[in-house]
Amino acid sequence: MGLLSRKDSKLILDPLTDNNPITIQVLGICSALAITAQLKPSIVMAISVVFVLGVGNVVISLMRNVIPSKIRIIVQLIVVATLVIIVDQVLKAFAYELSKELSVFIGLIITNCIIMGRFEAFALGNGPWKSFLDGIGNAFGYGVILIIVGFFRELFGSGTLFGFQVLGDPVEKTVLYAIGYENNGFMVLPPMALIVVGLIIWVQRSRNKDLIEEN
Repeated sequence: MGLLSRKDSKLILDPLTDNNPITIQVLGICSALAITAQLKPSIVMAISVVFVLGVGNVVISLMRNVIPSKIRIIVQLIVVATLVIIVDQVLKAFAYELSKELSVFIGLIITNCIIMGRFEAFALGNGPWKSFLDGIGNAFGYGVILIIVGFFRELFGSGTLFGFQVLGDPVEKTVLYAIGYENNGFMVLPPMALIVVGLIIWVQRSRNKDLIEEN
């Protein structure tokens, strides 16, 4: 018998496709708007949420039988705030420039409805292992969308990936720029994040007709 049962695998795989927190549940849209103009901060935000949600789900699950019902939201906020502070301090210590670029958006992970939703809907009613799988599954589902959006916005908005020119030099007019290509400045504006997410939703639902019927 493998490490993951079929049900355990679904906890990870479902949020990546048919139950994605952004494209299906329409959660976590704010960060998709705010930090996806470039690929690097998109990846860092995705990794941060994987850590916070994966560890947070386990902590809440371990405490689920001792948390008084009346203060469970407060306890959940304390757990997520502690984990976000850890992420913020690690970024400031090892990636200070990126930390400044992400600015307040790392702190706003505390208010990410995906995290609080998984605490409330899953971790409070399941064991640590399943809660961990649910946490990283939903975080990966969230992160994949952020990375896809960040990839296309940076590529077509700036002609770069991770800050490196990949479509040629717009000043020297090399590669694609030599045949008249111009960066689309609209791609780096926040509304374009919604449009890209909308296109992802359209592709996803056109490939799976059941999602249209369910919604």
